[in-house]
Amino acid sequence: MALRLLTLIPRRCALAALALLLPCAGLASTNDHQVKLRDITIIEGVRDNQLVGYGLVLGLNHTGDTQQTFFTVQTLANTLQRLGVQIAPGVVVVKNVAAVFVTATLPPFSRPGMAVDVTVSSVGDAKSLEGGVLLMTPLRAANGQVYAVAQGPLTIGGYSEGAAGNARAVNHPTVGRISAGATVERDAAVDLATFHTVSLLLRNPDFTSAFDTAQAINKEFGAIIATAIDSRRIDVNVEKSGVASVPTLISRIENLTINSQAPAKVVVNERTGTIVMGGDVRLSPVSVIHGSLTIDVATTQIVSQPEAFSNGSTQTTTQTRLSVNDAPAKSIQMQAGASVEELIKGLHAIGATAHDIIAILQAIKAAGGLQADLEVI
Repeated sequence: MALRLLTLIPRRCALAALALLLPCAGLASTNDHQVKLRDITIIEGVRDNQLVGYGLVLGLNHTGDTQQTFFTVQTLANTLQRLGVQIAPGVVVVKNVAAVFVTATLPPFSRPGMAVDVTVSSVGDAKSLEGGVLLMTPLRAANGQVYAVAQGPLTIGGYSEGAAGNARAVNHPTVGRISAGATVERDAAVDLATFHTVSLLLRNPDFTSAFDTAQAINKEFGAIIATAIDSRRIDVNVEKSGVASVPTLISRIENLTINSQAPAKVVVNERTGTIVMGGDVRLSPVSVIHGSLTIDVATTQIVSQPEAFSNGSTQTTTQTRLSVNDAPAKSIQMQAGASVEELIKGLHAIGATAHDIIAILQAIKAAGGLQADLEVI
């Protein structure tokens, strides 16, 4: 039996010793590129709506909810009563039935008769929804109104076989999907003819992008019809545009292009060690000293047998070996205007792990040496 202890301090410290962090002004970014307005904006009032429903999946092969899942038993008994079958909930057996939540996304301009995909997720303790069929389930929006009805056989992207300690599961057998499994029953379309003002919303709020968007629209139509309200919203006057219909106006606007600059931002995920950099991220002059301490603790069980025909007994002893490896500190130096990519390459060269790099970036940001937003998720 071997126990490996890699750190004597919390992982958040990542064994990184940082010194001589000297912040100074970063360099301006010049990473501009052309983007269409359709890729960076959405139309206010034109959006998806979330639907949810509660139902039953039938036809399972003894992989449904157990008898202890009371709400499944009650739901099945209530469903049978609505169909004219009177039965007490206490005598219902639900091995082939599972209670599920059904979710779907209602796209904009949905009309009755359209089909949408649905996702079916187990609520109780069912082992698998493989081979099941969703019973007719009404799907409601946040206002409580029914907008679609779902029903049909499930498609499962995984499986679960075996029992007890000899079982194997792949992906999530308790979540399934029905392609075009729900039919829209209520009109959710937006009447664009009533729009006197079309409001564009930037996906990433930025005052410069909002101003450039308004300028591009005014240049396209040869009149001041667009105004940047704030860092996210741009209002366009429909009447001043001289366009016959709102869809035509939106189409012309969406195909316009502006110069877009990616924000200087670094996003790190401490759980997976992932680091993503956006924009032209720069560093102030920085010196980083990195060292690590590794402790190995190995435990061995030794069994001693008594000699033949003796009255002795078998004895078990434990031997523990401890080894300490304190690696010498390594350092790198970054000049003014260096990028985070260059820093990461240097840290890899001295043997820093992904978690070490995250801790170092956090320390540099705390000292003011990282000329970008640092977001930890």
